[in-house]
This record gives sequence, structure tokens and C-alpha cells, in this order.
Amino acid sequence: MQVSALRPFVLAAGLAAASLSAQALTLTIPTNFLVADSVQKFSAVAMDSFSVAGVQVIPLGNATAVAGTDDAFRLPITTITISNFKIAGGDAKGSALEISRIAPRGTPSVGKKVGITLANFTINYNTKQVLADITPLGGTTVRQAPLYNFNVATPLGLKYKFPLTVTGREVLDRLTLTQQTREAFISRLELKAFEIGALDTVDTFGTLTQEIFLQFRARPVSTTPYTPAP
Repeated sequence: MQVSALRPFVLAAGLAAASLSAQALTLTIPTNFLVADSVQKFSAVAMDSFSVAGVQVIPLGNATAVAGTDDAFRLPITTITISNFKIAGGDAKGSALEISRIAPRGTPSVGKKVGITLANFTINYNTKQVLADITPLGGTTVRQAPLYNFNVATPLGLKYKFPLTVTGREVLDRLTLTQQTREAFISRLELKAFEIGALDTVDTFGTLTQEIFLQFRARPVSTTPYTPAP
């Protein structure tokens, strides 16, 4: 990144800090034009649980599969929220993961595609939860429902390398389904008893790794919330 290109961002950050200092305001900063991603990597036991039930994970909207994997998905970070000089939250608007399967024999929707779409993710550091819009396939969306509880394994740290490279990395682990989302998985995927048992053996759904580079994207990602097709 050229110094001249970086100056507007640095100036904006300086003004933001001054505003926070003077007024103690919560500030939301757009990051969709920067190389900043949250990577959801499902645990091996979660993938085994999906395999038992014939469930697949499909990235939609801004989300993409990490090259060479079937268990990791890249969700561009579109905004971060700062409160009291600390990061209080982050959003990945426009990203979605469809969790679905073809309903097997012995289920009400046998032969039909069933499942849910998780979209427009938010990390809330105050409650230590990941939120998402949850939409049953063909159903009504529940906005910003609690999806996972998490633990901060590696706090966000920024590193500077001469002459002008700034990077940040954070790891959240012990992603556990909230009771609300567990019930949505069971009902909307029409899980059988043994499949529910497999789901309940999952002690963690994996990790979320935030990777931030102070570089411009070739093209900013969309900040329009993802809306599943009817």
C-alpha cells in the first residue's frame, strides 16, 4: 500500500480516536475495503457429525470456502465496533453458510432439501457470543439470534513491520451451539434420534480466526445483508 493511499485511513482513525476521547462514544468503522476476514474452521468432530447426518455446508454471498478445504470458510469482515478504546464487536454482513441435507426416509420431508441458512454474522465480545440471522429453508428469518458461545484463545494483537505493514490476528475457540440454535438444527434438519446423539457429542464446532491486513482489497466487498431466496 502506498503511503498516500494509507493517509485517509490513518486520518480517519485519528479523528475517530479524538472523537472517542472527547465524547466516549461507541464507533463503528467500515472495513469492507480492507483485507480483513473471519475464517470459520469446523472441528473434526463437527464434520463427523455432519457426515453421519448427510449434512453439507455451502458458502453463499460474500462467504467462500478456503482453498483446498471442505471444513473452513472465509467471511469478509465488513465493520468493527470500538467502545472505550476496545473492540466490542465485528460484523460479516453479506456472508452466509447454508447447513442442509436431503431428508432421508423416516422424516416428514423425505426426498426434499431441508436445513437452515446462517447469515450476516456478528461477534459480540461483551456477551462472548456469535450472532447470525437464522432462516429455515423456505421459512422466516430470526434476526441476530445467538449462534455460538465462544472463548478467546488468542486476543487480537497488532504487529507492525517496517516500512508499512500492519497485521492483526485473533483466535476464538470452543464454539458451542446455543440451545436455541441446537433446537433449530434438530427441527429444521429433521434429525433422527441417533443423529441428535451425534450432534450432542460435538463439544466444539471449531474456531473463528480473525485476520486483518492494513491493505486495500482489489474490490470492496458488499455490505448489503444476505437475504436467502424464498
